[in-house]
Amino acid sequence: MAHHVSSPARLEAFSDGVIAVIITIMVLELKVPHQDGIPGLRAVLPTLTLYFISFAFTGIYWINHHHLVHRTEEADELILYANLLFLFFLSLLPFFTAYVLDKKMSSFSVALYTSSMVFTGFSFLLLRLAIGRRLRKAGKLEEEDTAVQRKNLLSLLVYFIAIPLAFYHPHASLGLVAFVTVIWITPTAGVKPHQHQEQSPRGLG
Repeated sequence: MAHHVSSPARLEAFSDGVIAVIITIMVLELKVPHQDGIPGLRAVLPTLTLYFISFAFTGIYWINHHHLVHRTEEADELILYANLLFLFFLSLLPFFTAYVLDKKMSSFSVALYTSSMVFTGFSFLLLRLAIGRRLRKAGKLEEEDTAVQRKNLLSLLVYFIAIPLAFYHPHASLGLVAFVTVIWITPTAGVKPHQHQEQSPRGLG
């Protein structure tokens, strides 16, 4: 049976829509405090902080997804299924964000939140590998692609460390999550430039 191959444009458009809905759902969790003035603002500060981390996490994944999908001119079934798996785990983030807030940032809730980061990060790695497989077949896989895969694995390692840390220092665990988010602001940040090419055709899309 022949494998279906299509343009990645539809995949990216669908993903953009899903990610927009994820961000919208998280916004709905923001509630106006009952207290007025500084005490009221202080009461919602943990909610705003966690919302910021979750928003940044989702938004930066959107940027990296855009950067990754633009590496390929074709999307086969493996890429489509890997993309669906990534969107599934990312779509659970509003639930885990609400869970942490409802449980007042308890150790278990933060550990669960961080665990969701592992599943999302791993599914994104699978998408990266699926696209890398396509690029390898086309002879377009670059050294930078492999280097970014290693960065992806390092990020997963940090998440794994953050899970047990949540049972001792929940805020420090969330700090590690925020750290990983920051290093992905630029998809290729921390990745060595090409050694065999004077100029790279890469960029944010």
